[in-house]
Amino acid sequence: MMIDTPRQWMADQLKLDRWPCLILDSEGERDARQAFLENFDLERYRGVYSDTQVTELADAGPFIFILDNPQDPRLNPLFKVPERNWGWLASIQKNDLPVLVQHWRDRLIIGTRPNQGLYRFHDNCVLTRALAHLPAQALPAYLGPTISACYWQGSQWDVTENPAPGQYPAPAEPAWLNIPSPMSQSIDMRLTNVYRHLLAEHSDAMASLCAAQEPKVWLEKRILQAHAWGWHAPEQAHFLVLLELYKTKPPIISHWQPRERETPLAHFERLFDEVKFWSGEQPI
Repeated sequence: MMIDTPRQWMADQLKLDRWPCLILDSEGERDARQAFLENFDLERYRGVYSDTQVTELADAGPFIFILDNPQDPRLNPLFKVPERNWGWLASIQKNDLPVLVQHWRDRLIIGTRPNQGLYRFHDNCVLTRALAHLPAQALPAYLGPTISACYWQGSQWDVTENPAPGQYPAPAEPAWLNIPSPMSQSIDMRLTNVYRHLLAEHSDAMASLCAAQEPKVWLEKRILQAHAWGWHAPEQAHFLVLLELYKTKPPIISHWQPRERETPLAHFERLFDEVKFWSGEQPI
């Protein structure tokens, strides 16, 4: 259902005695987050990553704020640029903020070790694509306690109503993880997951990198290179990124390019074996 403005949607939800909530991408919208945190009741917001497996990323993770005023001036910088995909809006029953937060915490980690990642539910692009593909019967398990979701779908504001809001366990095989994603979105998600892994597990090396250049620009070049070689598995991207992050002199690998008629898998395995050889783990 298309709407004219998110403010009107907020007003309608308040009239229905519901709580509108802002799901905000804290990493990309720190100024907006800080504006809401100032003089905000501690019971009216949560950092989603806190008290989870990725609690060390809580400061960069999404925050959820309960809103009570459609005309709140702190919303102006966000509503003026919906194409920046800063997040989305959800309405819940009063006092359901802890339920909403737990719902997304239960769906946060995707994949299995060692190839786990974070599901970017707070990314407006991720939500929009999921809602565009999921059948109606899959919406309750996806949206949980969210009664109504308001989001920018690329050209205008849209609203999706949850047919059965409530608490649901996370499915063993979530339907929203089987939705085909555009190449740009897939690369962006991989970039985000690798970046957060590096911050958590290789903080010293990342600090050195940050002192020399913009880390996300550096990382994007490596992710795009892995994609160009057909290396789509997470461990393949990690292999390339870590070797570049801990680059030695002379470099362990001097000739990265694939050989003629070499498949992406053969290319990766050849370089992987070469690294193991020079590390003394296995002969080529």
